[in-house]
Amino acid sequence: MVKSVMVTYALWAVGGPFGLHHLYLGRDNHALLWMLTLGGFGVGWIREFLRIPTYVAEANQDPMVERRRCAMATSPPPVNPIRFAGQVCVGIQFGAVALIGLNSLNFFNLLVLPLCVGAGVHLVSTIGHQTSDLPKTLTACLVTSPLFNGSTLSPLPISLAASITATQHRRYKKAQRGNKQDLGIRLCRLTLAWLAFSAPLGYCVFNNTTATLYYLSDCMAALLEIFWFLPWLRNVVEYILLMPYRVMCLLTGGNYYEEAWKKMLEILLKDYSEQEKEALKMLSLGAEASFEEITRGYRELAKTWHPDQNPSKDAEATFVKIQNAYEVLLRRYKPRRFR
Repeated sequence: MVKSVMVTYALWAVGGPFGLHHLYLGRDNHALLWMLTLGGFGVGWIREFLRIPTYVAEANQDPMVERRRCAMATSPPPVNPIRFAGQVCVGIQFGAVALIGLNSLNFFNLLVLPLCVGAGVHLVSTIGHQTSDLPKTLTACLVTSPLFNGSTLSPLPISLAASITATQHRRYKKAQRGNKQDLGIRLCRLTLAWLAFSAPLGYCVFNNTTATLYYLSDCMAALLEIFWFLPWLRNVVEYILLMPYRVMCLLTGGNYYEEAWKKMLEILLKDYSEQEKEALKMLSLGAEASFEEITRGYRELAKTWHPDQNPSKDAEATFVKIQNAYEVLLRRYKPRRFR
């Protein structure tokens, strides 16, 4: 069936960030990428406004477009900075989702994380008429991952290594005619791929909110620590990261929203781990203690058991235990620091 430019533009306007126009044109990989990234983080969707006529011509197998494609297929595709940047960003996104939802799996850092990052990079590399060497891309991920084992920002270097490898081994896809799959089969494949991506993240968000908040907080802290040598730049980055929160404070009257944010965090962070329960016991506090009560209790005990104030033989050991207990509980409320 001949595809219409007007219909494609209509689908782009109505459901472009979800890839409806790509689904209509038979560009399933592109549609899946848009579903997972909301239109290439919004930027790709806007950029496509001028490219839609070309997409429609390719879908209709326009003779001029096909001749140009056959002529280009004899040599490797030129390096595309936009595609490369997309590979890096989507690789990082897939890695972040894995860190949030799958980090409890065995061999996570050595196997699961690099494979997830590689899948994201390869998805971008297969958009349109181009593709790359999947085994070599995954190999680059598996080799790079142990070098940054356990780092919060490890998806970045892994994604860079995979993107460079994918770019070096890019090629044009072979032309396929008369091999159009049924729409139901295509939708089934896309749904399964979307569920494979979103299910671990959804499970973690709804059943392990504390871990999610910890990870997001740790990512922000690690990112800000990169700029330790330039305090002014660190402040600028922190301001940009917190812009959504500041906008919400402005719209809701500031002080009211700040208090609501504190209460929400206290509700979300209600489930204590065994280590945190021991820390509360060390500080002689109950499970309902607020962050302010924890801080007050720590200061009182620290003052009582400080070796300079307490001549007891056990004072130093007890003081260290009190400090460690407070640090355990402080980490729980770390997201509050970003206000």
